[in-house]
Amino acid sequence: MSALITRSKSYRELLTRLKEQIQSARMRAVLAVNRELIVLYWGIGKEILHRQEKEGWGARVIERIAQDLSKAFPEMQGLSPRNLKYMRAFAEAWPEEAIVQQL
Repeated sequence: MSALITRSKSYRELLTRLKEQIQSARMRAVLAVNRELIVLYWGIGKEILHRQEKEGWGARVIERIAQDLSKAFPEMQGLSPRNLKYMRAFAEAWPEEAIVQQL
């Protein structure tokens, strides 16, 4: 019986449609995650930039933040001092959150 079902045109059409829905949902999920990460990275950079400007924190604070965040989130990549400096530069280049939110 299952061989008859899998050979039917309606079954193949259903399977094709379901595969397309799954692929589409997976793509939307990836895009949503990427968007949230961009907003997160911008926010981290903005905080670092703000503290350095307003409180006079030096560049060494980035190394300390990287160490502390890496300890708090050992499974997360991208929290190196170099990446935090990129985040800071990103926030400095695009200071308006509305621009980042549109991504």
